Amino acid sequence: MELSARTLNRTLLARQHLLARTTSTVPEAVEHLVGLQAQDPLPPYLGLAARLEGFDPYDVTRGLEDRSLVRFLTMRSTVHLLVADDALALRQFTRPIHEQERKVSQNTRAALHLDPDEFSAAVGAALAGGPLPMKRLGEVLTETFPDVPPNALAHLARVNEPIAQLPPRGCWKQSGGVVYDRVDTWVGRPLVEPDVATIVRRYLAAYGPASAADVTAWSGVRGMPAVLAGMDDLVPHTDASGKKLFDVPFGVIEPEESPAPVRLLGLYDNVWLSHAGRDRVTAPEKRKRWMGVNGGLCSTVFVDGWLEGLWRVEDGRPVVVELFRDLTRAERAGLDEELDRVTDLLAR
Repeated sequence: MELSARTLNRTLLARQHLLARTTSTVPEAVEHLVGLQAQDPLPPYLGLAARLEGFDPYDVTRGLEDRSLVRFLTMRSTVHLLVADDALALRQFTRPIHEQERKVSQNTRAALHLDPDEFSAAVGAALAGGPLPMKRLGEVLTETFPDVPPNALAHLARVNEPIAQLPPRGCWKQSGGVVYDRVDTWVGRPLVEPDVATIVRRYLAAYGPASAADVTAWSGVRGMPAVLAGMDDLVPHTDASGKKLFDVPFGVIEPEESPAPVRLLGLYDNVWLSHAGRDRVTAPEKRKRWMGVNGGLCSTVFVDGWLEGLWRVEDGRPVVVELFRDLTRAERAGLDEELDRVTDLLAR
């Protein structure tokens, strides 16, 4: 089946719970989305508030504290908010992208000559007595590798080893530096070898229909054409340009006429970071207006399913910085409603 750009847009938004909010719990939503982008503390809260009815930000805090949720480096070698079971499997799946970051990062260059097995053993020994702040972890590792700067050692541990960011980092309105522990130690269960086909099916269920390049853009892991080719149960589609797309057998294709309400999302959100082309939810020229030299400039306003503006928090309230087009009266009312909703969230 050939799918129009608008059909793909609406289908993605429906699967992301951005056409209509869901009554799912926070862990259920995080699991369905296969994690939320979380290198900054606020975006996962905004992403969940845009998707869940009655969202309580303290549900995230409780999950981080009871270890059912984890902040962890996985897809695209960026920090994601994940359910614990996904943290244990996805890190193994995304290992190639962490290895690539280790090789190219300026922060790890001074430590690249170290033997990987010896370094892993040293990190394990350093954390054997309990979690450590990043700076202290680097200092402890210099006892084994005295000729390497502690900052390089700490950054190599972050990229190379399965260590999670512990609370209060990422908890609602709590401050605190980054403290690390091995994720398997923290959640009390071992790392597991991933079922790659299952992970791809879950991606398609939340982000599809999608191409092999899309799966790679989402995960950072190469080799997806061969994986998809070996999954005989997938449903084939094409987009308007003839590109081959894949979907799960139970995947519902949303009608292109489905209304898409205004949504305020964070600085980063997987809804528009998880495809090879950002055109699933934004025009390239509009994405450029969001993009700064070192990352995004502002949080994002989506109108009728597309990126149409920027906003930021000022004095504890959401403030629209720029709209890319004039809004209809109904769209303006929807924007005001979402601004009120985020105002209430920020006041919690």
